[in-house]
Amino acid sequence: MIMRKDEMQTVMKKAEVLIEALPYIQRFNRKIMVVKYGGSAMLDENLKQQVIKDVTLLKLVGFKPIIVHGGGKEISEWVKKDGREPQFINGLRVTDKPTMDIAEMVLNRVNKSLVSMVERLGVRACGISGKDGGLLHVQKKYSNGQDIGFVGDVDRVDPKILYDLLDNDFLPIVCPIGLDDDYNTYNINADDAATAIAEAMEADKLVFLSDTPGVLKDKDDPSSLISELSVTEARELIDDGVIQGGMLPKVKSCIGAITNGVHRVHVLDGRIEHCLLLEFFTNKGIGTAILSDNEERYDEQE
Repeated sequence: MIMRKDEMQTVMKKAEVLIEALPYIQRFNRKIMVVKYGGSAMLDENLKQQVIKDVTLLKLVGFKPIIVHGGGKEISEWVKKDGREPQFINGLRVTDKPTMDIAEMVLNRVNKSLVSMVERLGVRACGISGKDGGLLHVQKKYSNGQDIGFVGDVDRVDPKILYDLLDNDFLPIVCPIGLDDDYNTYNINADDAATAIAEAMEADKLVFLSDTPGVLKDKDDPSSLISELSVTEARELIDDGVIQGGMLPKVKSCIGAITNGVHRVHVLDGRIEHCLLLEFFTNKGIGTAILSDNEERYDEQE
């Protein structure tokens, strides 16, 4: 059967995409990647499917991904079902004992649903919380001196359980709950949990799926996206007031992660289908990558 010209062009385009991806697959083969999964990408069922497919494909081509997920909006919904209004102080959820019980229930429910989605695609996944294997140890967090209940700051990570899961070909999926010295359960900001895990494992990549396209030179112009930033350049943009608002703490977290051993941090728009594949397997990418000053930039490669 002779292939039509238009069919041949379609096949050739697919081949070109695969060839473009090859050097990146080779470069990051067997490297650890921590993906913080939250925001709109968790609420839209279609986007959720695409993200899980992306992470599963990354594992199948040789990456070692770890998913750390949130669930804040679902927690708020269940608190309301319990007849109470969610409370926040300085953007942090006030987590009393009943709210902590709800948060743990909801996060574990989300966790196992993600495990099921990965398993359905033929990859072995294991859902854990930061309590398992002593993964995440916390200290009580305060908000400007105010007591906000069972909210924790990660002060120690024991990644042995994650290494064991990766070595046995599992895709770990982590919900951000930890224990203090007295084995009390604490809720942890998912960004903070993902960053702490990535730092402890000196991950090659830490990825934040957000509801923004990345770092912009002009916050009102999506076409002003900055594809790559060194730590020095990121600090200069902060000092110049270019990076501000909700992006400011995220970029500061990225800088801290790079300083503490993570090789490259990506901020991606999780609302874009297949954002992970587009970022990692194409020459230009679609988000912002922040890297150390001595790390090789993609635009410097042949």
